[in-house]
Amino acid sequence: MRIVMAMSGGVDSSVAAARLAEAGHEVIGISMQLYDQRASPQAFGSCCSLDDLYDARRVAAAIGIPHYILNFETPFQATVVKNFVDEYAAGRTPIPCIRCNADVKFATLVEHARGFDADVVATGHYARVRFDGDTRRYTLLRGVDEDKDQSYFLFSLTQDQLAHAMFPIGDMTKPEVRAFATRRRLLVAEKPDSHEICFVPDGDQGAFVERQLESRPRDGVISDSSGKVLGEHRGVHRFTVGQRKGLGVSVGIPLYVIHVDAADARVTVGPREELGSRSLVASGVNWISGQPPAAPTRVTARIRHRHRDAPALIVTDGAARATLEFDEPQFAVAPGQAVVFYRGEEVVGGGWIESS
Repeated sequence: MRIVMAMSGGVDSSVAAARLAEAGHEVIGISMQLYDQRASPQAFGSCCSLDDLYDARRVAAAIGIPHYILNFETPFQATVVKNFVDEYAAGRTPIPCIRCNADVKFATLVEHARGFDADVVATGHYARVRFDGDTRRYTLLRGVDEDKDQSYFLFSLTQDQLAHAMFPIGDMTKPEVRAFATRRRLLVAEKPDSHEICFVPDGDQGAFVERQLESRPRDGVISDSSGKVLGEHRGVHRFTVGQRKGLGVSVGIPLYVIHVDAADARVTVGPREELGSRSLVASGVNWISGQPPAAPTRVTARIRHRHRDAPALIVTDGAARATLEFDEPQFAVAPGQAVVFYRGEEVVGGGWIESS
């Protein structure tokens, strides 16, 4: 089989490429240039940098496969960076990695794969895809490594995208991946994983948003849930629901961000117990099967990548909207974040948290 392999320069995609080549497939390595690499190295993080592109090319040479670098700067800026900035300015908390995976990488690489006469796109995600012969549909499954499972970031994949997707290391654990890389003497065997947002390497998301906007979001007030003003702030883009540090106010007890209102430039804070939510509304919902459930459905739901799955009942409101009722209150349900629905190891679907 001829397969286009997305190579980031990390150990995961490198091992995925090597496994496919060892299995006898014709593998074509593709790396994506996501931003202008002519700027200073300090402008970028440890993900998708110029060094990563070089690492991907050297790994491809070691494996014995061709390697190409494609310029994705324009779609990355328009789809990922712009959404990131707009969401923070609106008082919401975006997840750029999900936008990048589904809206840039998969959507675009499937088209590029056809240009290489390849029908499959492979990535180094810790997830699995399986074809169900009974339903004639594809299912998205968690990776076998619970600590590294990345199915949360892939909830928006469609049946067509899953039909052309392959995750060669989804059945491996991270230690197994590194051991494989060591045996094959891949130069990235001990390369650290990247964690920060690639285009905000210093972690100062507020400053990045300000640089991208034509005018900085206006100053406003910080108040408690009764409306009592406790202080002032320099823009709602510097706050997210559940945040504790950097609030700039003190009342003798730990305070958390409870709500962010961009229209009124108001940030509401309160004690931890005010952060519990028994329900949420999700919009932009994608159902992996292609169809929403016909009746209220029991699932477990994850409201953040590292959040523990919580039992809940889904009630659909049209194909792209859903309400979740949790069995127990959930901490810091943040608008703009993704909520992903599971049934055991299977991803049922997911959407974007609109309100709690």
